[in-house]
Parts: sequence; structure tokens; C-alpha cells
Amino acid sequence: MKRNIIVTGAAKGIGRAIAERLIKEDYRIVAVDMDTEGGAQLTQLYGEDISFHLLDISNEDAVTAFFTLFDTQYGSLYGIVNNAGIIRDNLIWNMPSTDFDSVVQINLKGTWLMCKEAAMRMKKQGEGRIVNIASRAWLGNRGQSNYAASKAGVVGLTRVLALELGKYNVLANTIAPGLIDTPMTQKLQPDVLQKLIDAQPTRTMGKPDDIAQAVAFLLHPQTQFITGQTLYVDGGKSIGAGV
Repeated sequence: MKRNIIVTGAAKGIGRAIAERLIKEDYRIVAVDMDTEGGAQLTQLYGEDISFHLLDISNEDAVTAFFTLFDTQYGSLYGIVNNAGIIRDNLIWNMPSTDFDSVVQINLKGTWLMCKEAAMRMKKQGEGRIVNIASRAWLGNRGQSNYAASKAGVVGLTRVLALELGKYNVLANTIAPGLIDTPMTQKLQPDVLQKLIDAQPTRTMGKPDDIAQAVAFLLHPQTQFITGQTLYVDGGKSIGAGV
């Protein structure tokens, strides 16, 4: 029987790559997102290997209802990948407080709500894997005070989960992507993008599947002694001072 894994923000970009990689690894994916078009594309492509649910992860009542439905439709939960997130970049003196609130609401509170429900089930069954997608930006990045704060919170949350859940055979880790070739980075001006690439020790940009492969490694049943860690998938950029 295939193991069930929830992937949030699965309709496009890194989340979609994660879902597709995990299908190849013979998991059954329960994808959640606010993008119904992208979700429909996934179900059309992969059929019974994936199902899609529209979900606002920052809405506690909606999250609770989703997990109740999950219990009925899918049964046990082996793993969850919290990838959903948004950005609202600006220098702090130009940033409306609403942009801070919205980023923290989705990126941190939403991840916390999903982890809470997942943790209760994994603790009870005595097995589970939690992988939270943060960002190298949690180390500090100009114009991203809200985003960096939210992702720093995700790193801290994951470390606490590792401490609280370890004795129940539940492992929790964070992946911190760097510069990844996604629709978001493709919107950058070519000269700006090239400067960012040149700043990488590898002089390259990562691909969504680089993140997906790291996720698959941390989820693997034979990965049994890694928890509370942050895995940087960033071409070595985090080695340097600052970002």
C-alpha cells in the first residue's frame, strides 16, 4: 500500500516538482493549494496517484476540516511537506503592516496549523516525517523583513517539532532553498538575475527538482537519524557572509 503524503502549495513551481518527484518515488500525494487550475492539471496528469484539495492553510477551521476529511478518505498520514508560501517584498520603512501580517499568516501560521494537525496523527500512529520548506533568506535579505521573519519562524518551529516528536518516531526537518529557477525568478530583469547567478559559488541556478530530491531523501523510510536539521539547497551561497 502506498504511503500518503500531503504537499502544500503543490500546484506550481517547487511544490509541483515535489509532488511529481514523490509520485515517482511511489507515494500517494494529497495536494493542497489555492490554485485550482494547477491542481486540476496535476490530477489529469497523474490520476489516482494524486488528489487535489482547495485549502487556505491560514484558516484554522478550514485546516481542521481538511484533516477530518483526510482521515475519512485516506487513513494514515506518513508525511507532510509544507511548501506553501507568499512574498510581499519591500524595504521595512515602505512596507505596510498588512504585508507583514499576510506573509506571516501564510508562511508561519499556516505551516504551524498544518504541522499541529499532522503531529497529532503521527504521534498517535508512532511514525511520520515532516519537511518544512523555509528559505536561505531566513539568514537575512534586504527588502524581505516579513519573509525572512516568517521563514526564521519555520526553522525554529521545525526544531521544536523534532524535540517534541522524536520519541514517537516522527522526524522533522527544514529545507532552505536558494536561487531556484521558478516562474518567480523568471520575472526578474535579465541583468539582475545574472548578478544573482554570478554570486553563487556554483555560478548556477538551482532547479525545482533539486529541492524535490532533497525532500524525497528526508522523507525516505530509511532516513531514520536526521531530525531538527536545516538542509541548504542553495549552491553554496549560505557559506558566504550575508545574502
